[in-house]
Amino acid sequence: MYEDNNYQEELYTGSPVQGSLFEVGPDEEVGYRVPTACQVAGITYRQLDYWARTKLVVPSIRGARGSGSQRLYSFKDILVLKIVKRLLDTGISLQNIRLAVDKLRDRGTNDLAEITLVSDGTTVYECRSNEEVIDLLGGGQGVFGIAVPGIMKELTGDISAFPSERIDEHLQAEPINFQDELAARRNRRTS
Repeated sequence: MYEDNNYQEELYTGSPVQGSLFEVGPDEEVGYRVPTACQVAGITYRQLDYWARTKLVVPSIRGARGSGSQRLYSFKDILVLKIVKRLLDTGISLQNIRLAVDKLRDRGTNDLAEITLVSDGTTVYECRSNEEVIDLLGGGQGVFGIAVPGIMKELTGDISAFPSERIDEHLQAEPINFQDELAARRNRRTS
């Protein structure tokens, strides 16, 4: 009993340790299908499909492989979809959003959790501190900001209500051939 009390005391008096910020988020072994990605990101299927075909935001877990296959988007993919949607809603051109997304693509989820995107309506800036935001405001022009940690927190809460798929390593290596009923009928007719 004494050892347990000492252990608990160490936990309370030791340096604070931050637990995982997102229970659902950074797990790259969990994927979300297109309807979930669309609903959670607040975009239409057409937008999602266009952005995937033009390589603005592609699913990092599994891309489409013909008729009946399902794209699977990671938490980070959906986070980027939400950021793109917010930037579009503020009037940023898709061309400038592509430049911003190219910079975000190589970042890990934890890196994204530390930035604020600030824009003057044309250019998107990445700020990592309050001082950087204040420097941009000091220029005297109007800007708006997108706090990525807030979007991540919102997304974590929203996405937990939706179904996800856990991906096994052996399934990732093999091509997966999911078919809907219509594709299966077509295949039976042609066989």
